[in-house]
Amino acid sequence: MELEFYGAARHVTGSCHIVRANGRTVLLDCGLIQGGREDEARNSDAFPFAAADIDAVILSHAHLDHAGRLPLLAKRGFVGTVHTQNATRALMEILLNDAADIEMSVVRRENRYRSEHGRRLAEPLFLRDDVATALRLTRGHGYDTWFDVAEGIRARFHDAGHIMGSAVVEVDIAEAGERRTLVFTGDLGQYDSPILRDPVTPPRADLVLMETTYGDRNHRDRAASLEEFGEVIRTARRERGNVLIPAFAVGRSQEILYQLGKHFDAWELSHWRIFLDSPLGIEASEIYWDHAHLIEEDARRIFRGGEHMPALPNLHFTRTAAESKAINALKHGAIVIAGSGMCNGGRILHHFKRDLGKPNTHLIFTGYQPPGTLGRRIIDGADTVRIHGELYPVRARVHTIGGLSAHGDQQDLLRWYAGFENRPPAYLVHGDPEALEAFRRKLGDTSDAHVVVPHAGDRVDLARIAVGAGSPPSS
Repeated sequence: MELEFYGAARHVTGSCHIVRANGRTVLLDCGLIQGGREDEARNSDAFPFAAADIDAVILSHAHLDHAGRLPLLAKRGFVGTVHTQNATRALMEILLNDAADIEMSVVRRENRYRSEHGRRLAEPLFLRDDVATALRLTRGHGYDTWFDVAEGIRARFHDAGHIMGSAVVEVDIAEAGERRTLVFTGDLGQYDSPILRDPVTPPRADLVLMETTYGDRNHRDRAASLEEFGEVIRTARRERGNVLIPAFAVGRSQEILYQLGKHFDAWELSHWRIFLDSPLGIEASEIYWDHAHLIEEDARRIFRGGEHMPALPNLHFTRTAAESKAINALKHGAIVIAGSGMCNGGRILHHFKRDLGKPNTHLIFTGYQPPGTLGRRIIDGADTVRIHGELYPVRARVHTIGGLSAHGDQQDLLRWYAGFENRPPAYLVHGDPEALEAFRRKLGDTSDAHVVVPHAGDRVDLARIAVGAGSPPSS
């Protein structure tokens, strides 16, 4: 029995790891690499395995950096089963189809240029047909219920509190008389966050594969973050500007709407027109309420009688391109929530082209921006940015409100690990080098755990790890 590290080893995106036992091969996630153009070009590279040889995939959640290469896996010959949480199965359909549409749009634009210059035409990474194939192979499960994955391998999901349907994956592996428990975090959310429940730690593990997106820092206090959010809105109103919020369609958009509904009076939102300018975000919000049993009870009370959206009388859903373009007529008084969350595509770019050069525009980032993305360049202070081939000045006021992140911070990660009855060895992935190293030191110092930061291609013989490896927590 063996674990091999592949995607998101010493990087944040492209989550994918390989479990082998009893002659079977199982993937933990199969995500897209996101970031700059060179990073994303690696998505078309060959997998370090034959897709047809993969028996199953266990998917932690629907975000593209964890699920986005599943259609490519199917395109290249995978015919096994994708196991995931029920809500994730619903979110996969809209996210992967949207990714296919964006991929086709990008390729068409690229091929116009290539055709004009006599260059070989590009091909899309995958199409909607490949998405349909991947979805036909996908089976949903509830939390806390064991299911068979492959010979000698079974798994169950625990709530990760990151987005709807996100899961901590507990994998039970038996081979040649040996049995080991591997726990994979996927992405962990914050404790005490609105809408979603707290992350769950399984009782014991022999090895933990753990994300560290914010392993080197703690988020700002949530109350202080919300006060800052409200102050940004009040300032924008005084300056007669617009507020632009790039947001992931799944997770961030729903929490932002929740907070706007909860603070409607305190933030004087009756003076604004609020737009969820994201067909994908609207669909995702409906899926959230189709799975309302997974939502915190307090969050339900902010919404009207179990409907899909909060009680915001001035909230507008702009599903069509024409409705989105009509927002351009508003010179001030508009709060626009639009994708993509990393600003590498989507409708937010069209709002940037109109408003990014205005000093009275306020731009709010609430999610992680990987190196190489447009969002990261803006946060890092770029004076100009290139959008659709043209340069635009950045004069807008930029605000980063980390307290609303869907990822747990260093203290959340430590708290989650402390929930184990033993202290299993931890292998850290899904983090920038600085975050990985900082959390390696912190977790080792606070728990006496054996902590490793693996490279892609490194392998662990699980049978050589002692059962219940790691000492019990000190009293």
